[in-house]
Amino acid sequence: MSDSLTHSAAAATTSRPGPGRRLVVHGLGLAVFAAMPLVAAAIGDPFVVSLFTRFLIYAIAAVALDLVMGYGALISFGHAAFFGLGGYVVGIIAHHAAETGTIFGLATSNSALVVWPVAIGLSALLALIIGALSLRTQGVQFIMITLAFGQMVYFMLVSLEVYGGDDGLLIMERNTLPGIDLSNPTVFYYLCLAMLAGWLLLCRRLVGSRFGMVLRGLKQNERRAVNLGFAPLPHRLAAFVISGAGTGLAGVLWANYALYVSPDMAAWSKSGEFMSIVILGGVGTLFGPVIGAAVFLGLEQLLAIWTEHWMLVMGPVLVAVVLFARRGLYGFLVGERAHD
Repeated sequence: MSDSLTHSAAAATTSRPGPGRRLVVHGLGLAVFAAMPLVAAAIGDPFVVSLFTRFLIYAIAAVALDLVMGYGALISFGHAAFFGLGGYVVGIIAHHAAETGTIFGLATSNSALVVWPVAIGLSALLALIIGALSLRTQGVQFIMITLAFGQMVYFMLVSLEVYGGDDGLLIMERNTLPGIDLSNPTVFYYLCLAMLAGWLLLCRRLVGSRFGMVLRGLKQNERRAVNLGFAPLPHRLAAFVISGAGTGLAGVLWANYALYVSPDMAAWSKSGEFMSIVILGGVGTLFGPVIGAAVFLGLEQLLAIWTEHWMLVMGPVLVAVVLFARRGLYGFLVGERAHD
């Protein structure tokens, strides 16, 4: 059964480059990100580190979305809900730590070893609830129901007046890690880079595992996969939960980066940004969304200097990528011409 499913999952691939070209692209990308704080110090511009930290955080969320979108054909317009929830857990705990030192009768902690697993776990739990309900539908219905759940979370955050409501919530300081000074922008940058690298490795292992083969097989030919004895719902739900947890991690890092959370983190437009990044970088590539995040946010930064209507330029760029680079910018760089 595994051989048949593997063949089904790879059937649509018509042209794949050798590993050498991929390694060059991956190596250059890692070198650029690793050297960026040194470049920023050399040119005396600390904003470069801040900007590239944004790239890394958004890349984590985009890779998480690509896991379900590219390999499970699940077009989720509600992933910003997990991003917002992850950030708000950090903000709410920090708020209570500064005000009373307790939350729900329990002592609060500013340790990342406590706060981050709680935030990621709650994001995964929310993904489990949303996924269990949404995955009973398909196609446009799935898109709309994830959008509806995302907006429910958005309006719930807006209604939390005690935590700032529509104005959002300021965070006084970053979480702490033993032996690591997260208040240092360079140290925090390298932590985000390590988190992205670990997340990419985990997703790569998942995609290459038997679980990933089943997920791709369901994408290519669901009827055949079911006939081979694989149940669609458990595999898709597991992927959705893992993806939600990864997006929650991105929200946690964003809250620590910006020291501010707002309901806009859970808005449908944020889900649209994540989806645009995945499409720009390359759907079903995992590494493509990293490139997509850098290009999307970099262009946004540059175009915003020129005009506030920067999406008028970004829109045609996305259309051009869809029309002329079927695997996104990553596929163009490594020479891939067809979908997995």
